[in-house]
Amino acid sequence: MPKVIIAGCGFLGEAAADLFFSSGWEVLAFGREDSVRRLAGKPYEVRAQDLAREFLLDAPWRGADALIYAVSTRGGDAEAYRLAYLEGFLNTIAAAKPRRSLFVSSTSVYAQRDGEWVTEESPADPSRDTGLILRDAEGVALASGGYVVRLAGLYGPNRSVLLKRYLAKEAALDGEGSRWINQIHRDDAAKAIFHLFAHRCAPGIYNVADDQPATQREVYQWIADFLGGDLPAPAQGEAIRRRGASNKRVSNARLKSAGWAPAYPSYRDALPELVQAERQI
Repeated sequence: MPKVIIAGCGFLGEAAADLFFSSGWEVLAFGREDSVRRLAGKPYEVRAQDLAREFLLDAPWRGADALIYAVSTRGGDAEAYRLAYLEGFLNTIAAAKPRRSLFVSSTSVYAQRDGEWVTEESPADPSRDTGLILRDAEGVALASGGYVVRLAGLYGPNRSVLLKRYLAKEAALDGEGSRWINQIHRDDAAKAIFHLFAHRCAPGIYNVADDQPATQREVYQWIADFLGGDLPAPAQGEAIRRRGASNKRVSNARLKSAGWAPAYPSYRDALPELVQAERQI
């Protein structure tokens, strides 16, 4: 039975762990104390572990077939990023000595501003220190012949920032709403990670985004149409953008050429499920 270690058992990591386990893999997951309590009923082991500190791993798990590094800082400055993404990744690789590793990165490393399409070959020159740290961690994975997945904006049940803002009447367009938004459903992201290992895809960088980038205006129009509401008004003053000032369309062509396809080709396809989940809260 192949073995996978999943470091970071949050929104994405949990879905990946469930998928690997249901597909016949032996799973060991690392998470924060609150994650360990939340996942106590899982059919695989979940351990609390401070990945930013060096640690030892018991012999049966050293040399695991796969290591997936999917941590989150829950915000924080550059030092928090360095500890979580770079030091933690290095410590986990040293402890696990996996056959192949995968680092979960972000399409925020692409700083393009003119709405152009970006592929894995496009320049990735982030303007922020946090983005530079992600690039350093990507280099660790690539140097060992591993995978890097650059995720677009992650969403899923009870986890859609745009929908929550609309429902709370806090949504506003940035100017005319022409900035491009790239997203990926959590389940499609987990399946992409599994696909790379299960099909022994070529190592390297893979963008993980859905098939249809959309402008901010288009996304809010989809939400408004589905709910029978109005399009949000333009923001007053200078809007704060969570994913920085970049403006690009992320291509998933490389991942699709490797045989993966999203169950939710666009954010619009997921809206019925997302709205239902919000109404059950």
